[in-house]
Amino acid sequence: MSATTSQLDSQRLASPALRGFAWGVLAYFIASILWGTIVRATGSGDGCGNHWPLCNGTVVQPSPSLGTMIEFTHRVSAGAIGSIFVLGLLIWVWLETPAGHLARWFAGASVFFTLSEGFLGAMLVKLGLTGRSQSPLRAPFLALHLSNTLLLVAALALTAHMLVRNRGYRWREVRMTEPLGAAIGMISVMIVGVTGSMAALGDTLFPATSLGDSLHQDLSAKSSWLLRWRWTHPTIALLASIFVLWLLVRAARRGGPWDNRRLATVVVSLLAAQYVLGVLDVWLLAPLWMQLTHLLGADLLWSTLVVLTARLTLVPKQEWEFKSAK
Repeated sequence: MSATTSQLDSQRLASPALRGFAWGVLAYFIASILWGTIVRATGSGDGCGNHWPLCNGTVVQPSPSLGTMIEFTHRVSAGAIGSIFVLGLLIWVWLETPAGHLARWFAGASVFFTLSEGFLGAMLVKLGLTGRSQSPLRAPFLALHLSNTLLLVAALALTAHMLVRNRGYRWREVRMTEPLGAAIGMISVMIVGVTGSMAALGDTLFPATSLGDSLHQDLSAKSSWLLRWRWTHPTIALLASIFVLWLLVRAARRGGPWDNRRLATVVVSLLAAQYVLGVLDVWLLAPLWMQLTHLLGADLLWSTLVVLTARLTLVPKQEWEFKSAK
């Protein structure tokens, strides 16, 4: 790539303000996810009754309970304010980037997943699948809700990532390498997140009094399936780590327009931290602060994996053609 072309590419980069805003929106939604965990862990999901989007049929709460304040705050922060941020991001990206820019596609996907996030949240409320509900419908709806959340975080992370690229930021300028392996790997990591949410729901609905009691719950035929299937979370997490290792090997072996070694080191550190936090979560019987720490680590790991996968899979065509000719 000539110096002139490289200079033109640099001039097409999004402004620092837009890039900072994109990463800020991602951080905001991760904070909203953590607040959602507080809603679930405290049983505050029914704090607004079965009303949506209003809370207990009104906008202003005259004498709100703690559960109502927690739930209403989550609705306002994740729903109203979050939607404004995502829509603003889409408009700003559209105005500042050239036609065909990948950030436009991912910002559009962020708006879609924000809308579906609100729809699934509304369904949980209207069907009464909140608070201490043990309905058989709660787990599948929660799984759909979390899957959508992970896709939203991925779309926001990819929007921010594409805005910092100085090449390979349009569809016609990239070539996909090993997309099947990347897709299978990312889906497996998503399943880890879903099984983790099921395990957390089991901890909330059927809290254990000791580690021995927790193990007894897992093995008892009389326990809820949420408890008897908690083993799937650590098992699938170990299997998904195979994909992470494959990704790290690719990052170490493949040259390219970006040096991925530092990002790969971050992935390794976050992955190791997640295993430690997972063990502590079980040992300490999943207190709220540990659940929040574990979930924060999971969100950071997911976001970093998404970006690393994009850097290794969506490769600039000129770079790929140069490597193929060698």
